[in-house]
Amino acid sequence: MMGVVTISEAMAIAVRNGLDLVEISPNAEPPVCRVMDFGKFKYEQSRKEREARKHQHSAEMKEIKFHANVGEHDFETKVNHIRGFLEKGIKVKCSLFFRGRENAHRELGFEVMERVVKSCDDVGQADLAPKLIGNSIVMVLSQRAAKAAPRPEREGVASPFSALKTPTAQQANPAPAAPVTP
Repeated sequence: MMGVVTISEAMAIAVRNGLDLVEISPNAEPPVCRVMDFGKFKYEQSRKEREARKHQHSAEMKEIKFHANVGEHDFETKVNHIRGFLEKGIKVKCSLFFRGRENAHRELGFEVMERVVKSCDDVGQADLAPKLIGNSIVMVLSQRAAKAAPRPEREGVASPFSALKTPTAQQANPAPAAPVTP
């Protein structure tokens, strides 16, 4: 704290000490200046910013692509990659594309997505349930918050996949009812 001095006196003090004269508040009356090593100040400031960026966590997302007729080994490999990403806390977007005639059997795609969810149930959960968008099914998985035992299905509450299950032959063609005689 030097008090109010002229610019030439402040410059002389800065040069004598081998430092810089830096204007801090130009709009104040009189303007406020500081005698400091400006290079060291900029370096410290950049180091603090770099350190803050290092501790900043950005939401990262990986995408894994499937097809309706995925082979068993390919499926297991992709599920292992998904599990690894989920264990690291990275969200995973699962996409399943239908090509050509596969569009006629979309239930196969939903079955693949259901298998993915069941395979990753202990490490992840579905943030976005499988959704049909155009010629593809998209689903987002994220890391399970706490390692809890899988929840049993409650009565009256449908699974997100229950509407996707295909009816069995007996459900599709029930036996005709016998005529009622009075």
